Amino acid sequence: MKCLLTAVLCIVVSFNYAQEKSTIKFGKIYTEDFENKVYSIDSNANAIVLSDIGSTEIVGNYKGWFSLEFKRHKRIHILNKNGYDAANVEIGIYSNGGMEEDLQGLKAVTYNLENGKVVETKLEKSGIFKDVISKNLHVKKFTFPNIKEGSIIEFEYKLVSDFLFNLQPWDFQGQYPCLWSEYNVSMPEFFYYVKLSHGYLPFFQATKVDRAGTFVVSDVSGTGNAERSQFNANVTDFKWVMKNVPALKEETYTSTLKNHLASIEFQLAEYRYPLTARNVMGSWPQVCASLLKDEDFGAELSKDNNFLNDVINDITANAKTNMEKAKKIFAFVRDNFTCTNYNSKYLRTPLKTILKNKNGNEAEINLLLTAMLKKVGLNANPVLLSTRSHGKVYATYPIMDRFNYVICELTLDNEFIYLDASIPRMGFGKLSSNMYNGEARVITPYATPINFDADSLKESKLTSILLINGEKEGELMGNAKHELGYYESFRLRNKIKESGNESIINDIKKGYISEVVLKNFEIDSINIYEQPLRIKYDIELKTDDEGVVYFNPMFSEAYKDNPFKSATRLYPVEMPYTIDETFMLSLEVPKGYVIDELPKQTKVKLNERGDGVFEYRVSQSEGTIYLKSRVKLSRTLFMPDEYEGLREFFNYIIKKQSEQIVFKKKS
Repeated sequence: MKCLLTAVLCIVVSFNYAQEKSTIKFGKIYTEDFENKVYSIDSNANAIVLSDIGSTEIVGNYKGWFSLEFKRHKRIHILNKNGYDAANVEIGIYSNGGMEEDLQGLKAVTYNLENGKVVETKLEKSGIFKDVISKNLHVKKFTFPNIKEGSIIEFEYKLVSDFLFNLQPWDFQGQYPCLWSEYNVSMPEFFYYVKLSHGYLPFFQATKVDRAGTFVVSDVSGTGNAERSQFNANVTDFKWVMKNVPALKEETYTSTLKNHLASIEFQLAEYRYPLTARNVMGSWPQVCASLLKDEDFGAELSKDNNFLNDVINDITANAKTNMEKAKKIFAFVRDNFTCTNYNSKYLRTPLKTILKNKNGNEAEINLLLTAMLKKVGLNANPVLLSTRSHGKVYATYPIMDRFNYVICELTLDNEFIYLDASIPRMGFGKLSSNMYNGEARVITPYATPINFDADSLKESKLTSILLINGEKEGELMGNAKHELGYYESFRLRNKIKESGNESIINDIKKGYISEVVLKNFEIDSINIYEQPLRIKYDIELKTDDEGVVYFNPMFSEAYKDNPFKSATRLYPVEMPYTIDETFMLSLEVPKGYVIDELPKQTKVKLNERGDGVFEYRVSQSEGTIYLKSRVKLSRTLFMPDEYEGLREFFNYIIKKQSEQIVFKKKS
């Protein structure tokens, strides 16, 4: 069983077939290259990546230091109109302090077969556009010209970077199947990069070869003669190849595909001899110390922040305990501030401005919350994490790009309470399931690690329905109660806010098999955001007046569709929380009818450990049918080799819960 994230520190395996290589060269296109309309790797593919080859080399530059030279050549065969997206290309360009990476030699060509001849259409410079993503990142983007079904496209470029920390990562896998994906990196001994690989596919080739290298560094920045130095150092040439790589497609219960793409990335960790040796990655305590001093993060938390005095005094005027103070401050921030962005880890404006404008990104709102809690003497600190949709972090390495979200940790009465005031209607001490993505860091001098494990979230639901005979034949009446899980309650609160109670009533009605009237509809705890919702109502239900009545006792609570539709899965199932769903029914046999057929009882386990259990109990006594159905999953992560069993488990549940009670008229 392969790990979700694997740190490859220094050892790479070399295979016997390392001599195989791609024969594709830029501009060498022949008529026979267009013959394939379907590829065996995926007969349903809309496009096929024929070859994707990249390389990075570290070279001396004319600025007295070193640069990264990244080269890439990619060729794609577009098979039909649904593959036209492959003709859209974006190249990220990093910049900082007036410097930016230099894109050189970009060429892009579309090839079509017309009247038996290969016709080229080249990308013009006017077809290249710039899109600013952030102050440190923009992209050069273009679309290949003259795209048709059957077109072959290819591009190549070189990217020169003076940012040594930005050694380009490589994705061996993507939206379309790839016949050959190769990445080569030449790494000198005086720079040490941590290599981090992802995914579950084996390398077709993985080699490393040591050789002697010569480096020339010049400095022509001054007005005098250029200073030039030359030295020798060992270089390791790494080569990674994957062959016939399947496309990675989005499946249900996936945090983010980024976690599972077959890929490799790098983090600059150390300078080594003959350079002056030093650690450049740093440790978590060093990173936290820097963040706490950063004006865009923690510096304002250590200030007096007297601008908060008046608002805090008003909020906490009637609070008698520290817990009451904390809850009132949290509710004030949550209910009065609008979040403009849920993917941030820095302040864009001072906290005083955030307070005045009543809006900000999630980091700004939660750092303001932290400052306000500190102002009343409470022990509050920011927490840096990565959401599930952003991707996993590395516990060992303080790689800041891996983090994208800030919440608040409050320590009160020896209890750790985690708060996110940026999400409307989120309860005190509650976090979105999107936050439960493994390790996070409390930003204090101690850099305390904490773990948000999805297995710790228990989403329980209990539905009970009582139905007895009404005055008329074929009429059933009674009541229903739903005790929802927290996250279903959260979603329902948001829907009620948008559409009102009537939308909920209509949804419930759709779950009943025949004409139904709901009366005395009530929802408890609608404005108590820490509590799950409880729904109750009275029911009047009519059965069909026929000789035989087919009655599905599960109503809307049955699983109708299997969430795991694909026959196979290449990466893990990542559920947001564990589930425990119980449905109970007490049903009086309709007047004038007798039971003709009842579903059989069953109890099955997902596996020997009992990580999943499905129980279906049915019995009858003195004219009343009793049914209990329970579905329980006690963990959230299932590896690919467990997928088939999980899929069949839900297939069985769906089949069983669709079984009906059959009533027939008394003879």
